[in-house]
Amino acid sequence: MKKIYYLKTCSTCVRIVKTLDLPSDFIFQDIKNEEITPAQLKDLHKLSGSYEALFSKRAQRYKALKLKDQNLTEQDFENYILEHYTFLSRPVVVYNDQIFIGNSSKTVEAAKKAIHEN
Repeated sequence: MKKIYYLKTCSTCVRIVKTLDLPSDFIFQDIKNEEITPAQLKDLHKLSGSYEALFSKRAQRYKALKLKDQNLTEQDFENYILEHYTFLSRPVVVYNDQIFIGNSSKTVEAAKKAIHEN
């Protein structure tokens, strides 16, 4: 699969999409307009190994709900991601059987290298 989960209204996501220079066969899913489904999240979980890895602890809702002070389980992380798109760490790039989560320069460079060396 060649897919990116992102927000087209997020300047960081837009910048990363430009940096990655994704091939035309990539599927773009704007998670604000097309919510992530339980099946899609389950597939991402299989690749990442945990729901926590997919969860954004930088989301404003994370702070607003004081989730930092709670002992969240994998089930909690899954539920919050499905409840509101801002809880998914963005962007999430799936390239074949590899997953790249988040916007760190290290992650972006690893995704770019994987995509363009094939």
